[in-house]
Amino acid sequence: MTDLEHILKLVQSGALNPAEAEKQITAAMHSRAGAEQELNLGFAQLDLQREKRTGCPEVIFGEGKTVEQLLVIFQKLSEHSDRVLATRIDTDKAAALTGAVSGAVYHTAARAVTWYRSGSQPPVLHEGYVAVVCAGTSDLPVAEEAAVTAEYMGVRVERIYDVGVAGIHRLFRRLELIRGANSIVVVAGMEGALASVVGGLVSKPIVAVPASIGYGANFGGLAPLLSMLNSCSPGVAVVNIDNGFGGGYYASMIR
Repeated sequence: MTDLEHILKLVQSGALNPAEAEKQITAAMHSRAGAEQELNLGFAQLDLQREKRTGCPEVIFGEGKTVEQLLVIFQKLSEHSDRVLATRIDTDKAAALTGAVSGAVYHTAARAVTWYRSGSQPPVLHEGYVAVVCAGTSDLPVAEEAAVTAEYMGVRVERIYDVGVAGIHRLFRRLELIRGANSIVVVAGMEGALASVVGGLVSKPIVAVPASIGYGANFGGLAPLLSMLNSCSPGVAVVNIDNGFGGGYYASMIR
């Protein structure tokens, strides 16, 4: 006999009044809803309702987690969603994940692992595309994290790499492709000037991602962060240093 049947029988027999029965039924419904929203693994509380609330399932941050923890989290999320993304995954953890989860793919440059129920390629769920632009080849890990994240969000990505201000003619050759995007992620280290330059050439919103690549005065990405925050080009929003995930996620929400 279910809890609901038990409560109704008590009402029928007169042992429970309708007002109290309503309270008990409401409490039972809330308890069940809470159990369905979270999965308690002891070391992690998986948010199973995040996709319904935000449009994107919970994403795994790999740094600091053991291989065993990652395996359990990844497998449990794959049971409750049609896509899983784990970021900041080193090669040893990637080998364990791809070996244990059929269909999981390691994106070496992005240091990310993805899994799609539909196959190895991410499904395109939205019209248009995100342009991911980076200043130099050294910025590729951050740019690729942004690109893989945007693809995970169901958005097509156009990659425009190594078009920094030191050879700005390279940027102009790709300008029409950049201008056609719904939104643009610009990744740059050194002085971080590329975001301002692109901002003065396009009509679309830009998410600037400062990279930690650069010589001493770069201060591990602080110099480009401040340059981007102080950009005189309007329409530029800035995320944290090396936060390709945050840049790709935010840009994908702009339709």
